[in-house]
Amino acid sequence: MKKIISARQGFYRELFRLVIPIVMQNLIASAVSMADVVMLGRVDQTSISASSLAGQVMFLLNVLFFGLNSALTILAAQYWGKRDMKVISKILGIGLIISLVVTVNVAILAFFFPYHVIRVWTNVPELIDAGAIYLRYAAPSYIFLGIAQPFLTILKSCERVLFSTILSASTLIINVILNALLIFGIGPFPQMGIAGAALATSISWGIGLTVCIIDFFRQKELPKNVLNMFRIPRALIVDFGKYSLPAFINDAMWGLAFNMNSIIMGHLGSDIVAANSVVSVARDLVTVVGFGISGAASIMLGKEIGENRLKDAEKDASSILRVTILSGIVSGAVLFAISPFVPGLVKISATAAHYLRIMLYINVVYQMGQIINTVLIASLFRCGGDSKYGMVLDITCMWAFAVPLGLISAFVLKLPPLTVYILMCTDEFAKMPFAIHHYMSKGWIKNITREIK
Repeated sequence: MKKIISARQGFYRELFRLVIPIVMQNLIASAVSMADVVMLGRVDQTSISASSLAGQVMFLLNVLFFGLNSALTILAAQYWGKRDMKVISKILGIGLIISLVVTVNVAILAFFFPYHVIRVWTNVPELIDAGAIYLRYAAPSYIFLGIAQPFLTILKSCERVLFSTILSASTLIINVILNALLIFGIGPFPQMGIAGAALATSISWGIGLTVCIIDFFRQKELPKNVLNMFRIPRALIVDFGKYSLPAFINDAMWGLAFNMNSIIMGHLGSDIVAANSVVSVARDLVTVVGFGISGAASIMLGKEIGENRLKDAEKDASSILRVTILSGIVSGAVLFAISPFVPGLVKISATAAHYLRIMLYINVVYQMGQIINTVLIASLFRCGGDSKYGMVLDITCMWAFAVPLGLISAFVLKLPPLTVYILMCTDEFAKMPFAIHHYMSKGWIKNITREIK
């Protein structure tokens, strides 16, 4: 054990100064998702299933944000190492342009054509009707997040992690309170059910965006000239395309592939959909430390590489990977321990509860592979300027292996829903040997900063 956790002096102080706020933010986000599931689970199974399917739009946007955040961090963290705030401001400009182009269009589709959107995930009439209601009320939140997320990412890259955490945590807490008031109609508030959950999200992130705008004009790190932020030099666009765009494409394609799993399950019945919605939240809840390490590693190593401390970055990457493996083991143990109690938290059918119990135990192992691959591909490789390898590996494993396996098992072989689910959970272990081999090659660390006027 001592060898596993050994690291250079000061390593854990630097790492956990970044990890703890990120973990707290992710923990609160997962707790809010769990609260959503429990609250809607107390309404009826249709509400919990429909919100899960309609929530796939937000899932895809979160994948976009994760990819965009990773893409922005690749450059911003290294330029933070150089303390070049003018370039970091223009990196924020790139992020806002990409994010708003996507989120505005998605919001328009969700608000004006919700029935067409929800039919992508299910053909069950009652789920379509309820899901369409959810999408229409949630649509404004997509645009609010499209502005807030790139700004918060840049703050994290500049090591203002605490502000980002406090804002996100406050927004999520407001979301939970509004959920309870609007879903159940407490006090003077109307009882809105599934619509109340979506409206609570829009209101809470509207408040969050307002705080972000106020902070932007009060903070001292970034230039406040908004017009100049969008005057992006060609050299920076080239670097973004070379180093950051593969990460963005990687996560977009991964998200689409992962979303195919939801589409497949959405056509296997409401029971498996309801069970999966609970499993996803439980898994997210126990993996917050692992994903917190991933987020912190991108900032910490990116800064070291930007300062041209490549050997330090290489040694710290090894320490981070060992801590990641340990966190995966602990997360698996926690999920195993809470699994017997989770089905009792929601009102679902006996079949869905049966699926849920088995799927929870499957995820005891699956989440370990997910955490390790995320740290390797989405953190170490990317902050080192090597995002292309992860892009090729993820796209190949998902689209040439996992997605075809799910489609064939569900619609050609017509295997039972649980068997289909197990097969779709093999993707992380298919790509892990290749990710570990690339990490061992040590060819992924490079300083990608340059002088940009």
